[in-house]
Amino acid sequence: MTAFIKLEQVSKAFGTLTVIDRLDLEITRGEFLSLLGPSGSGKTTILMMLAGFIAPSNGSIRLEGRQIEHLPPHRRNMGVVFQNYALFPHMTVAENVAFPLMMRGAPKADIVKRVDAALDMVKLSQLKNRKPAQLSGGQQQRVALTRALVFEPTVVLMDEPLGALDKQLREHMQLELRELHRRLGLTIVFVTHDQGEALTMSDRIAVFNAGKIEQLAPPEAIYDRPQTRFVAEFIGETNLLSGKIRSWDGNSAHVAIEGGPVVRVTSSGRLQEGAPALISLRPEQVWLSRTPGAVNSIPVTVLDTVYHGDHLRVRMAGDGIELIARVERKTATWTVGTAAHATFEPDACTLIAQ
Repeated sequence: MTAFIKLEQVSKAFGTLTVIDRLDLEITRGEFLSLLGPSGSGKTTILMMLAGFIAPSNGSIRLEGRQIEHLPPHRRNMGVVFQNYALFPHMTVAENVAFPLMMRGAPKADIVKRVDAALDMVKLSQLKNRKPAQLSGGQQQRVALTRALVFEPTVVLMDEPLGALDKQLREHMQLELRELHRRLGLTIVFVTHDQGEALTMSDRIAVFNAGKIEQLAPPEAIYDRPQTRFVAEFIGETNLLSGKIRSWDGNSAHVAIEGGPVVRVTSSGRLQEGAPALISLRPEQVWLSRTPGAVNSIPVTVLDTVYHGDHLRVRMAGDGIELIARVERKTATWTVGTAAHATFEPDACTLIAQ
């Protein structure tokens, strides 16, 4: 099946600086794909090349099988939403939303009908005669989104559109945008550096680092089964334990942790005995108890606890290693200096080649 959007060996250099290096990426029709990574990792450059604002140095970009890297932005039929919204301050809400239809020469009667329908969809009809300065941040964001959708684009590109909103409003808009995506069947490419935002909204996440994709997968796989050290550290919080493969027992690896115990890890991939390896273990997968568990149970002493409302973040050390656990407050009271056992299941760990 032909990919809806396909980037093949796309590179982009600014002088001697290579920002994107021979990148391959396929996007499915109707998909919500997040490009996630730190500042300078290349994700916005990819978005700008898709939109046509930047030309690739090498490679091809195809939309429904047709090469588009040489097409100007207005011939790509893509809606774009920027972080600063880029609304025209002298225009009303209705005029801002109507602008792309006017630029495409739509009949006036059709423009009025489509603008009214689009504003009703995002519950802004009652504000259509206001100027952007008279709107809240969330309302401006919805106007920018509506303007990007009103001409029924093939793809909607979003460059950190929620970054300027406060936490509560940002989380509300994440759910609104996700619902709009489902209802309209949009293809959305969404740039963000916020891991929680990407995990909440995406069908798949492409994790960028230094111009390359480190991992491309659904949110659950990105979080539960990171393939590289960078992905494990960048997505949420994790315990990283360095060691070497001592032996295998079926699909279980026995890993000798540097300066610490030997632990058992379930893995579908197979590293050679003696090979260096890294274990990624999420804090919520670490159990704390007064008595030892059946497997991977390490005697520890609590070093620190941090209150997070619904859970405690507990830092502990023992047997040559240090761990972080995220435990429910109701399970037990853990104070500094408390002796305990940290236990984790073999299949809670992800084995990463070093």
